[in-house]
Amino acid sequence: MKLFRRKTQGAQAETFRRFEGTDTYITSQALQDAVNVSLALERPLLLRGEPGTGKTLLSHAIAEGLGMDLITWFVKSTTQAAEGLYVYDTVARLHDSRFGDKDVDDINQYIKLGPLGRAFKAPSQVVLLIDEIDKADIEFPNDLLNELDNMTFTIAETGEEVTALHRPMVVITSNNEKELPDAFLRRCVFHYIEFPDPELMREIVAVHHPGLEKRVVDQCLETFYRLRDVSGLRKRPSTSELVDWIAALIHSGVDVSRLGKEIPFLGALLKQEQDINKVAGGGR
Repeated sequence: MKLFRRKTQGAQAETFRRFEGTDTYITSQALQDAVNVSLALERPLLLRGEPGTGKTLLSHAIAEGLGMDLITWFVKSTTQAAEGLYVYDTVARLHDSRFGDKDVDDINQYIKLGPLGRAFKAPSQVVLLIDEIDKADIEFPNDLLNELDNMTFTIAETGEEVTALHRPMVVITSNNEKELPDAFLRRCVFHYIEFPDPELMREIVAVHHPGLEKRVVDQCLETFYRLRDVSGLRKRPSTSELVDWIAALIHSGVDVSRLGKEIPFLGALLKQEQDINKVAGGGR
């Protein structure tokens, strides 16, 4: 594993690990560079790209490649930024005050740290995934600015100040459903994950289906990219769908020479009825 040296003002340069992908997650050089710039600058890495390009899985690969634990925060439309810090369970405290035998004056037992809070409290550096940040309210990213900048927050109910022991490697994914605030974007390292070209896709397929004959891979990729080029598809097939489709072909023993005339198991590649009808009808 290669190392980077990060220069800090008025201090000796700090050596840290460099991400180079893993055996099961193949990355382009541009994506590796984006991860390592994020590590060097200690800035969140904001990822965009069409579905199926591995935005979410990248955080798992970074954790594996750098030997860190992974903490995930899956954002929903109802998610509030404060939930990432901690939650005060007032309902449980009220229940215990009426029916339980606990000391309800000890508020700490009703404080549950959220994903960001757990990342701050972790004894060693972790990877924190904030997945699909644009699903939440437009103010959600701005509400995280102070904590992501200063790596500290206060639990209002107890007065405890939680400060990160180690700055986590923060990976944020977005599906571009909403525009993110400029103030938030300024604090991030941005990378758009391009859809893999045939050469990179060949490497990805080899990871999931090692030993597959070259002629089989060639035919599958030719069919896959031809399908992606069909105009008017509502959802073009992604990398994960290609991997699943090849697995279906292998397990069923389909002769790949048929792929020039038909596409078996089309539902493994296309997930919209209109798309299937378009392709099955010759793209009319």
